[in-house]
Amino acid sequence: MPETIPSTLPSYLDPSHPGPWGIYLEQVDRVTPYLGSLARWVETLKRPKRILIVDIPVELDNGTVAHFEGYRVQHNTSRGPGKGGVRYHQDVTLSEVMALSAWMSVKSAAVNLPFGGAKGGIRIDPRNHSQSELERITRRYTSEIHDIIGPNKDIPAPDVNTNGQVMAWMMDTYSMNEGATTTGVVTGKPISLGGSLGRVEATGRGVYVTACEAARESGIDIKGARIAIQGFGNVGGTAARLFQEAGAKVVAVYDHTGIVHNDNGLNVLALFDHVRENGGVAGAADAQTLTPEEFWSLETDILIPAALEGQITRDNANLIRTRILVEGANGPTTPEADDIISSKGTVIVPDVVANAGGVTVSYFEWVQDFSSFFWTEQEINHRLEAMMRAAYASMSGVARQHGVSLRTAAFIVACSRILEARQVRGLYP
Repeated sequence: MPETIPSTLPSYLDPSHPGPWGIYLEQVDRVTPYLGSLARWVETLKRPKRILIVDIPVELDNGTVAHFEGYRVQHNTSRGPGKGGVRYHQDVTLSEVMALSAWMSVKSAAVNLPFGGAKGGIRIDPRNHSQSELERITRRYTSEIHDIIGPNKDIPAPDVNTNGQVMAWMMDTYSMNEGATTTGVVTGKPISLGGSLGRVEATGRGVYVTACEAARESGIDIKGARIAIQGFGNVGGTAARLFQEAGAKVVAVYDHTGIVHNDNGLNVLALFDHVRENGGVAGAADAQTLTPEEFWSLETDILIPAALEGQITRDNANLIRTRILVEGANGPTTPEADDIISSKGTVIVPDVVANAGGVTVSYFEWVQDFSSFFWTEQEINHRLEAMMRAAYASMSGVARQHGVSLRTAAFIVACSRILEARQVRGLYP
């Protein structure tokens, strides 16, 4: 880890094990030489604007009282209100939520949305709790963070293990405390509560669009291209379906239950049915089982890690044999792995652009809620695809201009926009 990290690390993180926040700081250090006069403000990017840690006491169904730890981190709001999801996971840490909030700042700016970055989380395994317990936990968490969220302050959204129902509980709780229905406080809501058409598939569609742009630049025909995907939820599953519809071969899918492979291409629609019935891809018909090492070693045109962060490290990076790696998840590739894979000539489309489809359609939902005028799904998909292509083109152009990777280029674009806003706003008081 670079020597700059301990000096800029908050006192509440361990310098020897900074976690995901350390990865983010290393990414900022790599981009700083390209920021010109804006580098004067770079420390702004290394310190979250606000961190709230809350205790969530809840009475469980059996009458006992349990306590859960919750977070909401607002990294930067120079360009607009905070924007970012809320995840429910037993291994959520403050460092992780800090890093995710910072990547949201970069992501929003890279796609040129009028948002800053934020993120939330609760240390809980939702599989161990009933629906009524999860509702009480969500409502208490929302009440605890109420003062720092709002449609003009910070707008939560779904993330790992949260969904439209969780957003509905959050919106209702916030509205009850405000004394008025406030649909714009969260995005990713059910359609009946002001949600947007196209939101569920937005991240996966964005991954597909950016992968197609990268393939075009690399001279790869999507028809017949070999695709491997880690993760088969909203992101990986949607991308898989779109690739299959375009004539590509999805040759392998890796989820929490196992890995399935068919060299002639899996039947993605049949795989959806299998997952609905069995809870995962393991045991799917007309497919072989692979080990993780065999999955990462597959020869593919496009590899999409669309699960959790930190999946590709120096331990498995040497195994990877793909022409294009498109990051559907947040932070799936460590900086060390990034260097190893890039040295092989593989093009890496970074998460901050590749998976920005979700926050883009969240922006559309926020706009629709304010105007009370809603667009068709066709209009939303058209606008999304146009914005994703524009973001990719901007990133690709900067990469060629400076002779840097797409990741560094995305950070140059995004950090320049954030710091320019910080500079022209000045410091108050």
